[in-house]
Amino acid sequence: MKKQKVELLCPAGDMSKLRLAIAYGADAVYMGGSRFGLRASSVVGDDFLPDAIAYAHHHGKKAYVTVNVFPRNTDFKDLKKYLVWLEKIGADAVIVSDLGALRLAKESTNLEIHISTQANVLNKHTAMEYANLGASRIILARECSLSEITEIAKHLKGKCEIEVFVHGAMCVSYSGRCMLSDYMINRSGNRGECAGSCRWNYSLVEAKRPGEYFPIEEDDNGTYIMNSRDLCLIEHLDELKKAGVQSFKIEGRNKSEYYVAAVTGAYRRAIDGEVFDFGAELEKTAHRPFTTGFIFPNENTMHQNDANPIQSMHVVAMGIPPKSPRQRTVASSTASQCDNNLKIILQRNVFCVGDELEVLSPGENQNKRFTVTKILDNKGQEVTRANKAGELYQIDCPFPLGEFDFLRKQGGHSNYKTTE
Repeated sequence: MKKQKVELLCPAGDMSKLRLAIAYGADAVYMGGSRFGLRASSVVGDDFLPDAIAYAHHHGKKAYVTVNVFPRNTDFKDLKKYLVWLEKIGADAVIVSDLGALRLAKESTNLEIHISTQANVLNKHTAMEYANLGASRIILARECSLSEITEIAKHLKGKCEIEVFVHGAMCVSYSGRCMLSDYMINRSGNRGECAGSCRWNYSLVEAKRPGEYFPIEEDDNGTYIMNSRDLCLIEHLDELKKAGVQSFKIEGRNKSEYYVAAVTGAYRRAIDGEVFDFGAELEKTAHRPFTTGFIFPNENTMHQNDANPIQSMHVVAMGIPPKSPRQRTVASSTASQCDNNLKIILQRNVFCVGDELEVLSPGENQNKRFTVTKILDNKGQEVTRANKAGELYQIDCPFPLGEFDFLRKQGGHSNYKTTE
């Protein structure tokens, strides 16, 4: 796409991911503290929020904090204190789902207010009401089509910014409003504790045959009847920009550091108009099969005469196995250079002498390749195999490596929930 002023908003599940997102080109990051967010298992943490926000500002980037839990009566006393504190430490905006939280943020602070996708904004009238209530940005529901986004933006006439998700995991439930995890194991997705129950493998049991489980298998992985595909709109950024979208959001606060770096880098290069094989790059991350979701409903529905985006659910979430990465990372550089062209790297996955490694980089090293001819362990002993995760190794490399460079190799499938 042509160079244009549009925000690339990336996940910061912890301080390391925040630094990587910024290094690989994020214009802004979103993060959560230990309270009032919908990712209880992935938070920067209240103690680190001031440092995280300061780091973003030092690099000229913005930092948004999620406060999108659906609060109960007992939450509001502490919520007010929390919002005031977020303003004090310099948060650029808070992301809220609840009308009461919106009111509290407006009355207690001067923070910008972004309306979460959990609020399920699907039409221009609701969008305008949120704008009238003081929202500066609306993160539209993933169920919106491109034509609906265009109509909403036109109706708002610049009164409120529009943000949309362009990449990452999708929830099988409408705008993430799911009670399955809460019902099954008492962990509420609406309180930030979703266990991902929709991703589990299920079997059928006939009413008069208790204990007899009938698998409905698609392949060796089993059947995942509620497991949705992953969203990928990297080929449609121009269309979204023309529709009136000001911020492109990448999902993934629970994803690996490598994932954040690779996906952020790919979208940064796409936005900047670089000649780059974006599809090949994104295939090097762990992901489920990609979909354009609800953006083009007629392309994703069996009923071509039915423009209802919900009809596309059969391709968005139906029988998708949890594993489909084409490539995995094997190491990351610490950017320390030794004698005789040896570089110190932090090992993540197994690699050996003779392996060809490729560089993932925010700079000029992107996609450079070299063959490993020597490996030294942390005792300086020459070995043929680096197989201790978290250990420092020295390897030969014919060019300097940057602080945020990753090394990766073509490999087998890795579990979606682990480091690629």
